[in-house]
Amino acid sequence: MTGAEIVIRALADQGVEHIFGYPGGAVLPIYDALFQQTEIEHILVRHEQGATHMAEGYARSTGKPGVVLVTSGPGATNAVTGLTDALMDSIPLVCITGQVPTHLIGSDAFQECDTVGITRPCTKHNYLVKDVNDLAQVLHEAFLVATSGRPGPVVVDIPKDIQFASGKYVRKENVRHKTYHPRLNGDPDKIRAAIEILRGARKPIFYTGGGVINSGPEASRLLREFADMTGVPVTSTLMGLGAYPAASDQWLGMLGMHGTYEANNAMHDCDVMLCVGARFDDRITGRLDAFSPGSRKIHIDIDPAQINKNVRVEVGIVGDVAHVLAEMVRIWKASKAQIDPAGMADWWRRINSWRARDCLRYRRSETTIKPQHAVERIYELTKGPNTYVTTEVGQHQMWAAQYFRFEEPNRWMTSGGLGTMGYGMPAAIGVQKAHPEALVIDIAGEASIQMCIQELSTAVQYNLPIKVFILNNEYMGMVRQWQQLLHGGRYSHSYSESLPDFVKLAEAYGVKGLRCDKPADLDATIKAMVEHDGPVLVDCLVDKMENCFPMIPSGRAHNEMILGEVSEETIGKAISDEGKMLV
Repeated sequence: MTGAEIVIRALADQGVEHIFGYPGGAVLPIYDALFQQTEIEHILVRHEQGATHMAEGYARSTGKPGVVLVTSGPGATNAVTGLTDALMDSIPLVCITGQVPTHLIGSDAFQECDTVGITRPCTKHNYLVKDVNDLAQVLHEAFLVATSGRPGPVVVDIPKDIQFASGKYVRKENVRHKTYHPRLNGDPDKIRAAIEILRGARKPIFYTGGGVINSGPEASRLLREFADMTGVPVTSTLMGLGAYPAASDQWLGMLGMHGTYEANNAMHDCDVMLCVGARFDDRITGRLDAFSPGSRKIHIDIDPAQINKNVRVEVGIVGDVAHVLAEMVRIWKASKAQIDPAGMADWWRRINSWRARDCLRYRRSETTIKPQHAVERIYELTKGPNTYVTTEVGQHQMWAAQYFRFEEPNRWMTSGGLGTMGYGMPAAIGVQKAHPEALVIDIAGEASIQMCIQELSTAVQYNLPIKVFILNNEYMGMVRQWQQLLHGGRYSHSYSESLPDFVKLAEAYGVKGLRCDKPADLDATIKAMVEHDGPVLVDCLVDKMENCFPMIPSGRAHNEMILGEVSEETIGKAISDEGKMLV
């Protein structure tokens, strides 16, 4: 088989049904092989960054790896943002890049770049294939590495002459990685130690993250079972939303910089913290030396590098979340363990007093659409197991996380670690391709949506009925909020000047465009968006100066939150330290 044919055969053997890509000279042999087969559908993107985000949305909503195919040089470099995004959020991708012929590597040939060198810091692993007889082995290894252990992106760089050359094909069943063997089962002694610590708690909390979702549906089910058995309150990172149902009385909401008052205070005051599939990143911990100072911490993570990386823990359990939770549930049941009822009753009384602050309360208006209200109405009119939500990055992302209540895993796709503007709309295309009958909504901002807006053309070409709902406040909202609170209201280049007419722009792409600027018209606009059988873009004009609260100022602890009803003058004082801004 030719190298190009080996690529297609390997992808088919891996169960790949869809590839997101853009052709170019260095991958034309692979595109020619694609043309001559029917097993794999290729989705033509309009920019390679869009391809990576589509593959991320596809992967995050299905649990299967997303696949990207791009050419050498600028094709590969355009994919770097999406690869980094996938690495930060542990999304399994296999990105195949073309490369100039092997004899030209290092000669500064047309559209040559050191793809392996450039992508080494932003991938879980990468390969440069120099022998066609290694190609099948490398491709199968790439899928193994991308999907096992802590998931992530893998790049396979294939020179053009390797694509033309003939070689032997190796079946995926015959491939085993020599050194990479992630641990699935946690250490039994450490699991028993964790159970004993939890049994002795009076103020416990489960701090859950995207690792629960990455581990698969069984991990989410076990988390729910363990929480029900123990009665422990549950909170989640941005990436973990949906792993535990928002309808549960034990759900405290999201934690972190824009998390709920009750979740952050419970994290700060707990005496035992069970961290499940999260990594103690800075948006969660706030000031490290003030992070949950009185708690005994247990950390479950499949990546051994994350244990004690940011926060020292008493018990670190390396293993897959589903496997470890299954063992914890088994031991808890067998030992008939119970957390002190009196202590738990006091703990829940305290949590409910924090809940009574109603930290997500906001002032409504009869004349201006509040962005929080818009998200609430989207949720109420679209909620259900067949609704998937993506976002761009900024205030609208945080409002979506706060006000859209997720009951199931894999329904929420957002850029967490890297915070990539432009992520949401291409991600929605990937989700829609994976779930053609689903309702897929991208909650966007007017600044972020323009980063990859050309992908509307992809949605139209493949008749993917994504719904893009822009919360248009005419500012880079989160930038403006920080400038207002931290920089004396000096709005340096955060005003979205020269905005397009989004309705006309949508129509130019062949997309239905809608505009809404009155609260009274909001429900009708959302219903019209949902009922249209093709892609829709809604330009919803919202309050320009609304800020996203609650908020933990940078450099502050969980119990130093700012709530929405506090005056701006008080906020300004709260986020400064003897006149020095904590940025």
